[in-house]
Amino acid sequence: MTEAADGRAPFQVLVLPYREVEGDLQFALFRRSDGAYWQGVAGGGEAGESPLLAARREAAEEAGLDGDFEFVELDARATIPVVHVTGEFTWGPDVLVIPEFTFGVRVDTSELTLSDEHTEYGWFDFDAAVKAVQWDSNRSALWELDHRLRHGKVRSA
Repeated sequence: MTEAADGRAPFQVLVLPYREVEGDLQFALFRRSDGAYWQGVAGGGEAGESPLLAARREAAEEAGLDGDFEFVELDARATIPVVHVTGEFTWGPDVLVIPEFTFGVRVDTSELTLSDEHTEYGWFDFDAAVKAVQWDSNRSALWELDHRLRHGKVRSA
């Protein structure tokens, strides 16, 4: 697959900010301004970016997480119909789905900065987070991140 004429790479990223408060894990979710549903930070890759670089950029743009944050690489993957991402066959008529790569990012603050893509954010425990999100891919990534954190199986990205 190649980049689109606008420099967009044919993949998406999902980033789940998390923190530990008094021994309990909490996950930040964001309410989309264009759909009013909850999800992690999500966005597309740009030309020349790896999924990790795209995840770092999206976390900075959508949540104000600019800097040296610890990212966790997850195995959870999804594929998304390209028309649900860009509204058209951005990478030609034969590219029907694109992969979504997932990451967690450790946050030591309760304050995040919203972009205009979201109307609000909230901190959720695991059970509330999996009930709140719209997409199965977010539920799978939340489960994996929660499990890795609770069982010491974190792989830094």
